[in-house]
Amino acid sequence: MTEPTHPLAVALSGSTDRTLRAEAEACAARWGLPLLLRPPGAPVRGLLGQARALVVFGEDAVSLWDRLGHVRGGAGLAALRLKEIAKGRAEDPLQRVGGLAPGERVLDATLGFAQDARVAARLVGPGGSVLGVESSLPLAVFADVTLRRESSPASAGIEVRQGDSGALLREMPAGSVDAVLLDPMFGRALAAQPGFEMLRRLADPSPLTAETLAEARRVARRVVLVKAARYTPVLRTLGLRAEHASRSAPVVWARVPALRQD
Repeated sequence: MTEPTHPLAVALSGSTDRTLRAEAEACAARWGLPLLLRPPGAPVRGLLGQARALVVFGEDAVSLWDRLGHVRGGAGLAALRLKEIAKGRAEDPLQRVGGLAPGERVLDATLGFAQDARVAARLVGPGGSVLGVESSLPLAVFADVTLRRESSPASAGIEVRQGDSGALLREMPAGSVDAVLLDPMFGRALAAQPGFEMLRRLADPSPLTAETLAEARRVARRVVLVKAARYTPVLRTLGLRAEHASRSAPVVWARVPALRQD
């Protein structure tokens, strides 16, 4: 089988909608990616001979494709969390453990599908800010596209950058954000997580290191939050202790104080 020419491309379904095409063209230009057009009646999968992954603009949704599957864009499980917040319930771990508050600045250093970033944006509100960093180019572009399609006057905007979060943290001034979120790649699948297998295929599998955690503590003014799948050694390896969570919770969080406290 011939190796695809591009690591990632933007693709347009057979739709003739001008607005959709303009959105796809803008995405391709913004990220410096080729735009592939699917011939009418031809399967999207046929374009994977030209690129290893595709961000596909379709009439009903934007989706991320590779040769093993695809996932539709959207808030995913974050939608349920946002509904609970709207009801005035303070049970989300970013509230209960992290204490995120209106006006704060948050760095999500492992953006993924941007589910935690969406919740953080709602908690800090329009007066706050959220920066999401993702090392995987397909995941970064996919998150950027889906987030640009969503807007809420109750939430902060989310800026997406592609790059190594460890390198970014080393460049950032001490205390330049209020909170840093770290979500190292889980070693096992979470049954309730839509698109987890694709996330695992495309995300950086490197474990969270003590050095990166130390940089996050330096950059944070208040707190670093580390997320891990329950019953995995991620937190214990770093000398961290999970905060109390319900027995049914598939993930746990550790609260790590910042090195600098104002």
